[in-house]
Amino acid sequence: MGAGGGGGAGVAGRLPVRALEHVFSYLELPDLMRCALVCWHWNSCLSDENSEVWRALCVRTLSEEALRSDILCNLPTYKGKLKAFQHALSSHDCSRNVYVKKNGFTLHRNPIAQSTDGARGKIGFTEGRHAWEIWWEGPLGTVAVIGIATKRAPMQCQGYVALLGSDDQSWGWNLVDNNLLHNGEVSGNFPQCNNAPKYQIGERIRVILDMEDKTLAFERGFEFLGVAFRGLPKACLFPAVSAVYGNTEVTMVYLGKPLDG
Repeated sequence: MGAGGGGGAGVAGRLPVRALEHVFSYLELPDLMRCALVCWHWNSCLSDENSEVWRALCVRTLSEEALRSDILCNLPTYKGKLKAFQHALSSHDCSRNVYVKKNGFTLHRNPIAQSTDGARGKIGFTEGRHAWEIWWEGPLGTVAVIGIATKRAPMQCQGYVALLGSDDQSWGWNLVDNNLLHNGEVSGNFPQCNNAPKYQIGERIRVILDMEDKTLAFERGFEFLGVAFRGLPKACLFPAVSAVYGNTEVTMVYLGKPLDG
């Protein structure tokens, strides 16, 4: 069954939408993405991001806590929620002192002394524009950094330090002292205003990565805080966080393409 942009795929291309949705509701995400390429009719059936197909896959894939809590409250569609799970913090690409909770989105740092611990997202970006939300659900400690990192950046080190931004492979914003960090140096205060407010626990920060303009920017609430880093390299860049406080928790939710304005 080949892919194509035509209007039909034999008998399957003429099946009623309800019949197709019933069949599709048993498939996993990679299969659904391939089905969307088969013909216009199948693609149209899957274009409704709140259809029974995406709802069924959400129920099978995401935890009950993630679906019932407000973690995914800014994602109105089932397909958007699934995409967020695809891009969540990785339980395999992180410090040994942290783990991702059963909800699939929240990172928990164990109370290990004299260690800084981080995690990368499951998927990195080489092109396009991307946005995600990050918020702390526990004390920040002396250092709490959000930003981006290449695959080469370390996710654990001794002591309590700003791990993101400690080398040329990562870029970070320390929410504790509002410093921007890269290559082991402070590259300025952020946001660039007098008496910038400190981060409040539970406050959602939106991170905006533009791989076309090679910039990293941040928003708080509905306020655009500005571009933090320019001239990012042509490399695969991952969402990342690093934390030092024992039992603190950090949640990341991928939102997709940022909305302009």
